[in-house]
Amino acid sequence: MKRKAISLLSGGLDSLLASRITLEQGVEVVGVHFTSPLCNGIKEDEGERARRTGAELGIRVLVRDKGEEYLNLVRNPKHGYGKHMNPCIDCRIYMLKLTHRLMLEEGAAFIVTGEVLGQRPMSQRRETMRLIEKESGLEGLIVRPLSAMLFPPTLPEKEGVLDRTKLFAVSGRSRRRQYELIERYGLSQFSSPAGGCLLADPIFARKLRDLFDCGEPFSMRDVGLLRLGRHFRFQGRRLVFGRNKEENDYLEAYWSPPYLLVRPEGFKGPCALVEGGADEGVLKFIAAILAFYGKHQASPVHFDVYDGKVTHCAVERTEIDPEKYRSKEAP
Repeated sequence: MKRKAISLLSGGLDSLLASRITLEQGVEVVGVHFTSPLCNGIKEDEGERARRTGAELGIRVLVRDKGEEYLNLVRNPKHGYGKHMNPCIDCRIYMLKLTHRLMLEEGAAFIVTGEVLGQRPMSQRRETMRLIEKESGLEGLIVRPLSAMLFPPTLPEKEGVLDRTKLFAVSGRSRRRQYELIERYGLSQFSSPAGGCLLADPIFARKLRDLFDCGEPFSMRDVGLLRLGRHFRFQGRRLVFGRNKEENDYLEAYWSPPYLLVRPEGFKGPCALVEGGADEGVLKFIAAILAFYGKHQASPVHFDVYDGKVTHCAVERTEIDPEKYRSKEAP
């Protein structure tokens, strides 16, 4: 068996340690990090964080998007949801299948994960981990260095690629043992264990369920916008307005067709993304919202609309009650 492994590198504490323990046994490790708007916040690029973790370990890190297919999985998970809209079992199977393909492409022999027996109530129970292995087609090829001694030997252990006596028997939700190992190895590039999937957040889960129930087509980019801003629906269109400079900057960077990007001109106010075109009624609505949140009393309201080229608009200010148009998925 080749001494090369693919490690699922979340950027967190456990996956960092799992990779380090494997490297210690002379195995070549390539990290893979999967991104998705359903998992990432807007303050830090998760792929970049995983690369920093990889740099500390001295390994190459592949960053891959989970893709639109993942959205279908979230809508209809075979094994159901956790407490909110987190399809943890199906998600794990999905990522392992993607990793299996990378394993073959890279010429690796097995997969390493930072899973700890009993740490997560849905996906890290013994019987569930056995199910995930079977449905991902990776029985005997998933090594969990932190909890390996609590499971039967994997193929890499049986074939002498890994010395089982140098693996661990960590279990449960406490991370005391992990922090001891972090100190031993002198590692620092990992995110807080308190972070996690947005699908397990009750507020985000409610917004996503409302979006699923609205009956209108949407993409993963639409889902990503649920993470921020004030959301409105007007004449069948979705409009997202930033609440601060950070969100305004993010909306500008996030822009792409078929959205329109709106920026106030001559006053401080929110930027916005507008789904689809903007007729006279939509422009009046945009002007009213910009004026309301920008505390802009003058009329007309000046703003730029960008769809690849800039169009300047000057629209008479009208009074409006924003709450009347707030969408159900509004933060």
